[in-house]
Amino acid sequence: MPGPRFGGHKRQGSSLTGRLGALALALLGILALAGCASFSGLASSEQDDTALTPSQSNLASLSAVVEKHPEDPQAYNVRGSVLAEAGRTEEALADFNKAISLDGNYAQAYANRALLHRRTGKPDLALADYNKALSIDGSYVPAVLGRGIIHREQGRSAQALADLNKAIALKPDNAQAYYQRGLLYQSQHQHQFAIDDFSTSMGLAPHKAEAHVARALSYLAVSDAKSAASDLDEAVQIDAGNLQAWTSRGLAYERLGQKEKAAGSYAKALNINEKYEVARAGFARVGGKVGQSYQTF
Repeated sequence: MPGPRFGGHKRQGSSLTGRLGALALALLGILALAGCASFSGLASSEQDDTALTPSQSNLASLSAVVEKHPEDPQAYNVRGSVLAEAGRTEEALADFNKAISLDGNYAQAYANRALLHRRTGKPDLALADYNKALSIDGSYVPAVLGRGIIHREQGRSAQALADLNKAIALKPDNAQAYYQRGLLYQSQHQHQFAIDDFSTSMGLAPHKAEAHVARALSYLAVSDAKSAASDLDEAVQIDAGNLQAWTSRGLAYERLGQKEKAAGSYAKALNINEKYEVARAGFARVGGKVGQSYQTF
């Protein structure tokens, strides 16, 4: 699943809908012009809100708001979110830092900065910011989930499970939380629990390939290659450029003895990354020949 999204306009202790002043109206106008809502500071991903499409016009409008309201942390937080999604990391960090310097109790800005740190390979800084956000608002789901992801990635299973359970309890329709908990169960070889969570995630967000791939891997782990192949058929139709989906599909059909589909799947993976050794080895195992065409469905 896509990575977590940055939180845009919600400000701890004073919602936009509660105080539609000049700044709020300006920000809402910019978001409306973008054609979608602001991000949630969540994850993965990725999931509760639709992301702004970063563009020069959006950024110019947001910068104009910052210039008119240089002491409002909300303006910096929103611009930082768009800059982050545009890949302008240093500028985004500067905006989140400014928002926090103006309001030390701005939970969303801490969560956004944490996500930026996590994306740039600084998990310790991210964890500190998630902890700070949660000390301000212990029920802020993006921070609960983000911290749970860091705990999972760093092997702190008990802490990860506690945070992911809490994220689900706070927001039961959060597809990313179920997906992340499924990954945790999968890493512990608790594949039926993982399959159940991936299934829930897929039901909530059916057009995300990652949960299909993850559930397929757990099906393969419990020797159910037929179910795995079905999931991976869907995954590659959702995201035809997904390297792991094509490679895993090759393995599923290899286990089913369907070498034509297996070779075709491995070939698709190699078209995406010709140096991917797992796909190269699989392609060789099923007798794949370079330059030959294969039926994948």
